[in-house]
Amino acid sequence: MNTRHFSQLPKAALAYPKVVQGLIFKKPKGPKILPQVEYVVDTLEIDQNHLKAYNEVCGFQNNGFVPAIYLAVLSQSLQMHMMTAEAFPFPILGLVHIRNQIKQTRPIAVTEKLTLSCKFGELKPHDKGVQFDFITTAKVGNEVVMEGLTTYLSRQKVEKRVGDKAKEEQAPAYVPKAEWNILENTGRRYAKVSGDFNLIHIHAITAKAFGFKQAIAHGMWSKAKALANLELPDAYEADVWFKLPMFLPSKVEFLTANVDKKTDFLIRNAKSQKPHVAGTVKAL
Repeated sequence: MNTRHFSQLPKAALAYPKVVQGLIFKKPKGPKILPQVEYVVDTLEIDQNHLKAYNEVCGFQNNGFVPAIYLAVLSQSLQMHMMTAEAFPFPILGLVHIRNQIKQTRPIAVTEKLTLSCKFGELKPHDKGVQFDFITTAKVGNEVVMEGLTTYLSRQKVEKRVGDKAKEEQAPAYVPKAEWNILENTGRRYAKVSGDFNLIHIHAITAKAFGFKQAIAHGMWSKAKALANLELPDAYEADVWFKLPMFLPSKVEFLTANVDKKTDFLIRNAKSQKPHVAGTVKAL
């Protein structure tokens, strides 16, 4: 495992020219192997003005603590550079963010100095191609305060496997909690604070170039919006699966189901009731 150290978080925008190059230069054929590398920001101090802007877009309170998902968003800058500076085997444009998991072991104060690191997980088969993880860790000193797992799908041609059906689970007993009107400019507002300027999120015109009838909301914004509307324990795990695109603008419903120390939640289209995001929060 090679480790690359940074004195500060690299800007995601600096990686975009290499992303565009991927449209011109095709990835070589052959075995797909993820780089054995870890990127580490040795001392990360929270920019409190940036955090306030993030909280405003997502709905979190400015209470002196850092939402764990905010650290996952910061780690996306490391992920972008890992995919463009290393021998990454897949085209970046076209990757689908299918799942995100975070674990917070205790509240994280905005004044604490952190070490933020990110590395690749393993390649795994998927019924639509192959999937892989980014593993994120945030520490205060030697104490792990946040862990994250970001799962992407690279679509590939795969052989259909007979008898490999997914098990159907009983749906939670959801109760409607809120209805939200998601504005057309949500993607642009979130892009400014997250650094994720993927064109499918920015405007209907640019989204149509990638096959979408309208711009779609960032998955990580949707997850943050849900978490901001729950009473989160001091220590918890939050696991989310990204389902169908949330077009902008949209009217959506937010539903929850509580059982013991677990809360299931769902964001779905208010008219069609098709799911956009489904997840759980478990107290640790």
